[in-house]
Amino acid sequence: MASWIALLRAVNVGGTGKLPMSELKATCEALGFASVKTYIASGNVVFQSGKSEAAIKAALEKRLEAYAGKPVGVLIRTASEMAQVAAENPFPKLAPNRTMALFLDRAPAADALKDVRGQKDEKMYLGRREIYIHYGEGMGTSKLVIPAAKAGTARNMNTVATLAKMATEL
Repeated sequence: MASWIALLRAVNVGGTGKLPMSELKATCEALGFASVKTYIASGNVVFQSGKSEAAIKAALEKRLEAYAGKPVGVLIRTASEMAQVAAENPFPKLAPNRTMALFLDRAPAADALKDVRGQKDEKMYLGRREIYIHYGEGMGTSKLVIPAAKAGTARNMNTVATLAKMATEL
């Protein structure tokens, strides 16, 4: 069985609303995933499964929609893909808590950053299935809008590294 990471969109931070991590863990176990562990209350879960990425995503989204009463976006990565996201961080010397990987289902288009609005001191870089963003003064004051990232979900590089380690150790 492979090790996987699921990243939920808009969990416990407005949007979709509250989803206790104990409920997320139970949902994953009910779907037959093994060695399920959650990380911080923002919709991060690592587990093992013999299913494909597409099958895992579809099963989780269906169960979470039934629970929440509305769609919950789920982005999936393997342990090695998450480690690669951490290793390919284009801003390794900048603060990891202000550097985000914005996860997408597919590779961003080459012109994904052309419609960006509100950019001040943020730096951006296109990854494989991510958009890396360094928020110079922090996210709290940023007005950055990236239309190409609408269906994505972001995690800072500290979280990315922790999730990669957790998944690798399963």
